Amino acid sequence: MTTIASSTAHEELDARRRRVSPTSSRGWAFVGAAAGIAGVVGIQASLQIDAVYNKKYAGDADLILDRLGDYVPQLLILHFAMTGAAIMLLIFAAGLRRRLRAQAPAGSLLPDVAAGGLLLTAVATLMGAGFTTEIVFALTDDTVAIDPEFAAVVGHWIGTIPWLWVGAGLTGVAVAVGALRHAAAPRWLGWVGAVFGGITLLVGLSPLQYMAGFTGPVLILVLGLGFAFGDRRQRAGS
Repeated sequence: MTTIASSTAHEELDARRRRVSPTSSRGWAFVGAAAGIAGVVGIQASLQIDAVYNKKYAGDADLILDRLGDYVPQLLILHFAMTGAAIMLLIFAAGLRRRLRAQAPAGSLLPDVAAGGLLLTAVATLMGAGFTTEIVFALTDDTVAIDPEFAAVVGHWIGTIPWLWVGAGLTGVAVAVGALRHAAAPRWLGWVGAVFGGITLLVGLSPLQYMAGFTGPVLILVLGLGFAFGDRRQRAGS
């Protein structure tokens, strides 16, 4: 009986050691950093497209349509950046969930909440690029007819939907709780998640929800880099 108990204790100790050791693969974290960069690029492209926000064109659908024709490069950048971010956010979500589950308390909801925030953001970024191809083809092909009113809708769409990064704020807060309360991630990343995630979540919940597009991508970029490099230093020092 003593031998069996000793063997069981050793097995539990080995399992615990494996549980608290970060996984060796960091590809998902680099993908997360790339998703943050793509988000920054997409937001900057959206900022430049002023067809519906410039007072010279506001309220005149025909002028808005003509103005959008000047922004085909920005529309294409927005398309590639946001659709790319959507795909990379899914990969980052899967990796982050696995990473937090390795050290969070058994049965904790934090890994699922953190991943869910990224999934929500991925949907918003994908939807934000939903009209870009149709409007670009219409603007570059004279044989394609387009309603000016639709162009006005597109102008508002690309100026709002890609900015809905509130889910990233939820992810940041979940990482903060995991890091600061349960040591499930480097402590400095917990403070980054608390500050940037908290700001992103608060503005995303407020009538200023589009402001989340400024802080959300930066948060994801820092989290990606933090898990890519911070865990290595933490593991080397342990």
